[in-house]
Amino acid sequence: MNTYSQVCEWSGAIFGMLGAFLLATNTRISRFGWVAFLVANFAMIGFAWSISATALLLQQVVFTATSVLGIYRTGLLRFQFLKESA
Repeated sequence: MNTYSQVCEWSGAIFGMLGAFLLATNTRISRFGWVAFLVANFAMIGFAWSISATALLLQQVVFTATSVLGIYRTGLLRFQFLKESA
């Protein structure tokens, strides 16, 4: 395994654990756990791509969508075009 794969793997694991911890604390900053998950998703996508793990890659793409949904639902990301059309 090359250095790129190891960096992606470890950063994905660390940010994933950070996201889980933040959400579990149920505090004012818990919503930033979704951002940590998003960083973890991108890192794990890089890892999966580098080792040609198709199933892991697909899983992380779906998890990325759930992370974006979590970011949106917590109010960290709002789409202007949705407000303008309402």
